Amino acid sequence: MDKKRWLNSGKAFLVYAPPTSESLREKIKMTSNGNGSVANGNGTATNGLAKIHTHKKHNGICHDDSVPTVKAQTIHELHYLQKKRSAPTTPVTGFQTPFATISEEDRHKQQLQSISASLASLTRETGPQLVKGDPARKSDSQVTHVHHHVTPTIAVSDSALKFTHVLYNLSPAELYEQAIKYEKGSFITATGALATLSGAKTGRSPRDKRVVKDDLTENELWWGNGSPNIEMDEHTFMVNRERAVDYLNSLDKVFVNDQFLNWDSENRIKVRIVSARAYHSLFMHNMCIRPTPEELENFGTPDFTIYNAGQFPCNRYTHYMTSSTSIDLNLSRREMVILGTQYAGEMKKGLFSVMHYLMPKRQILSLHSGCNIGKDGDVALFFGLSGTGKTTLSTDHNRYLIGDDEHCWGENGVSNIEGGCYAKCIDLSREKEPDIWNAIRFGTVLENVVFDEHEREVDYSDNSVTENTRAAYPIEYIPNAKLPCVGPHPKNVILLACDAFGVLPPVSKLNLAQTMYHFISGYTALVAGTEDGIKEPQATFSACFGAAFIMLHPTKYAAMLAEKMQKHGATGWLVNTGWSAGSYGHGSRIKLQYTRKIIDAIHSGSLLNTEYKKTEIFGLEIPTEVDGVPSEILDPVNTWSNKKAYKETLLKLAGLFKNNFETFTNHKIGKGNNNLTEEILAAGPNF
Repeated sequence: MDKKRWLNSGKAFLVYAPPTSESLREKIKMTSNGNGSVANGNGTATNGLAKIHTHKKHNGICHDDSVPTVKAQTIHELHYLQKKRSAPTTPVTGFQTPFATISEEDRHKQQLQSISASLASLTRETGPQLVKGDPARKSDSQVTHVHHHVTPTIAVSDSALKFTHVLYNLSPAELYEQAIKYEKGSFITATGALATLSGAKTGRSPRDKRVVKDDLTENELWWGNGSPNIEMDEHTFMVNRERAVDYLNSLDKVFVNDQFLNWDSENRIKVRIVSARAYHSLFMHNMCIRPTPEELENFGTPDFTIYNAGQFPCNRYTHYMTSSTSIDLNLSRREMVILGTQYAGEMKKGLFSVMHYLMPKRQILSLHSGCNIGKDGDVALFFGLSGTGKTTLSTDHNRYLIGDDEHCWGENGVSNIEGGCYAKCIDLSREKEPDIWNAIRFGTVLENVVFDEHEREVDYSDNSVTENTRAAYPIEYIPNAKLPCVGPHPKNVILLACDAFGVLPPVSKLNLAQTMYHFISGYTALVAGTEDGIKEPQATFSACFGAAFIMLHPTKYAAMLAEKMQKHGATGWLVNTGWSAGSYGHGSRIKLQYTRKIIDAIHSGSLLNTEYKKTEIFGLEIPTEVDGVPSEILDPVNTWSNKKAYKETLLKLAGLFKNNFETFTNHKIGKGNNNLTEEILAAGPNF
């Protein structure tokens, strides 16, 4: 382009225009006067104004801000230059030279071969042909793919003739792009979180969860009355697995996450998640432990694999199926299949169930609990069902958070199983839960929330989609999180109960037998909804405070808990965060400030150095005083004006405990006789 200088109102600026014709050039005959201004031959500018003089630089120009042009011939090449490529540089094991590394092409080929093996259809003996990258971006796709040399046992299918693109361990930014572009209902909220929908299912489907009963699990797992494990046979699992794998292989692209469970590096589990949605991939990116590029290089074969084909239903005519949804665990094959539900929590809790099976085999206790650690290194475990205050009390700005939900207690101490947090969002506010509020930012997944159409501000009080709105975010989004998420052996084991009957004391010190009894019971009480007209509280029991996820009989976990508590000198506590001076509707809920004072006294150790007295019926040891807590509320009988009503309510709750515990009495596990001891039975209510 020719540069033309024009003068307008005494100011000069540059305009880039196509070259003029030769005749026009002759007509204009513009010349330079030698000092940088454009003028005619008589010292005036072409528009008749006085010419502008500038100081001549030594190189003949006023200012040169030009830079070299980009090294690209096409827009695609320019886009290629925009993204920096990086690869791990960990030396290959066995090589003597520190500079020996595996080539990027070989690394990609090994990863694809491993993923193809995971996606192999057993009837065809081979996995799909894979290529890395987004099919919508041809320039992004890696040319390396898996060649198959095995002859199929049946006719080649259409899916075997195509390539399936693998989107492998994408970053949150990349997954945002995929979700917003391809998944309807995905939006960026005002704080930067990704809002998405889980489809028709907005919560777990425990009645549709199945576990393969085979020679391995028949005598190991808890089956029958009270158990969350509903059996299926190997053949039915393989039918559903084939259905899921075929669906995933039929897609143009699948998301693959290779990640870890358990911050204890000696006992971590390698997991692979194959899914069809960016939402699922980002959710698991947040909830599992994120590997470094060097760890991915040597990831190898996973210990457990999830096939999430939740957008595709199961065949309800298949044996053991009761709906179009099925979540199937095969512990022998170490695989999980999801059909008919897109709710991401199924993956999280499915892996938790797996840990409840694998960890006890290593003499490691898996726990559904919160966990924090004081500045002096004292660790506390918090058990509690929904509404007991587990999240609120385990989140303490004077202590560091190890984890909010899933933990292991092993030989070296405690460790978080997960790499993230999965928090409830209904009625969330900055004032009540500032840490969770501030964690909802870029990278966080917001499930089924409602937001303003224009401003994208989330209304956490709106339950139009579901009451079970959730946020999944990395644990490092919590400012006082302890990284790595490990700690020494616990000093205190705190069992939380929201007793709406109002007869349990605010705090009780438990012996080992009582700790086992109340751990197995997993008690809290909920107030019934007003729509059915029920006013009285309803008792809820969940074995080990997480019955839906345990695989072995509750007594197995309780025995391990008691053994570790005894070995490491931990103290058990039962803390009531519910009602006092009467049941729900008559009394009032124990003030949070009093409960916090009780928890502080447990952490400091001061509750070990006070006097105790024993209550009737439940035989609980209660302190006579706690700093900052009115002494009269420590014994619930003192707060009831109607002593007869108190005794009747106490006996009613004791009966509910006894009826619930009958499920575990004289329970036979496999071929062995594992009756509960008389000591544990005696630790319950006695009347």
